[in-house]
Amino acid sequence: MKKLHYSFILFTLLIIGLSCTKDGGYYDPQPIDKEYKGTTYEYLKSKPGIYDSLLRAIERVGAVHLLNDSSVTLFAVTNPGFQIAFTNLNNLYALSEKPSQSLSTIKYEQLDTMMAQYMIKGKYTANDLRQQDGLALTTARYDYPMHAKVAKTTSSGYITGGPEYILISDTRRSQFNKDWVSANTGSINIHTKNGIVHVMASDHVFGFDNFITRLTFNPPPPNLFKIIGGKQTVSRENGGGANGVEGSNNAIDGNSLTKFLLGWSQGNSVDITFELVRPAIAGAYTITSANDESRRDPSDWNLQGSMDGENWTYLDSKTNQVFEDRQQQKVFRFVNRAEFKFYRLQITRNNGADGMQFADWTVNLAK
Repeated sequence: MKKLHYSFILFTLLIIGLSCTKDGGYYDPQPIDKEYKGTTYEYLKSKPGIYDSLLRAIERVGAVHLLNDSSVTLFAVTNPGFQIAFTNLNNLYALSEKPSQSLSTIKYEQLDTMMAQYMIKGKYTANDLRQQDGLALTTARYDYPMHAKVAKTTSSGYITGGPEYILISDTRRSQFNKDWVSANTGSINIHTKNGIVHVMASDHVFGFDNFITRLTFNPPPPNLFKIIGGKQTVSRENGGGANGVEGSNNAIDGNSLTKFLLGWSQGNSVDITFELVRPAIAGAYTITSANDESRRDPSDWNLQGSMDGENWTYLDSKTNQVFEDRQQQKVFRFVNRAEFKFYRLQITRNNGADGMQFADWTVNLAK
């Protein structure tokens, strides 16, 4: 009887001990690694009803070999992610009485660009992304900069007390995470013979918030700077000169990775003038935002034309403009029937920083 009594006491103490160590205010589940013995492409094919749209996109852009032969981390978008994207697009097209689109009919270049963002060069599990600031990644095609880090959901009222997920971000080629567009995974660490698969959350819409913009963008007419030629002058120059790292010649090089940067304070302005080899009629112009610091973007400006560089005609003006993305080209159209040899962009205000910058500008043929 005494032996039974001691056994009961030991059992009770054991239960109490377990209950004291059961919950430290959060739980820290280790990610469960799942393995598939085939390639990443074969894994997708083995899941009918889940990755059908993704497979069609991969096949159309010619990326099957990447997922069969190369070391790639795939952030896999499920069917709903494509369905929502196309529903939104086709609803917009219907308002304009345009034919509906599908993975087979949308512009190849746009699909290829968006699809590339989900295929990362190298193998990265959640353990590889645990640095406090995450990890800068590069796409397997075109070396586009992405970023990923491990995070935790909230559980039982405790912040970061739940399961892990990966936050994958389109950096928009900006070093500032406020400019990034991010999305969560729903499942992580699926190992295949040649790569790693992380599955995007079911509410992720294909394209990192850029699907509609890319497929409804109306490109500008031909660039007069290129088809006619000429020379550019500016009323104020970067300290490094026109050919410097951030000089004015960057504004007409057609490369959104370079920029023209000036110091700026309230009341400043700058004139950027392009003299064509011969006069031409313009009907549009573009400005492309730079790679970082949106507060440096131009906010107010006007466009003028002249035949002699002395007498100017106002063609268009804008105020309180905002560039939603980095390296974003915006097209501005205006009515004009007169030809001019000189075109001048006069920037009079930025968005509040002590510098003003933009990547490119063009003046475009009237159509």
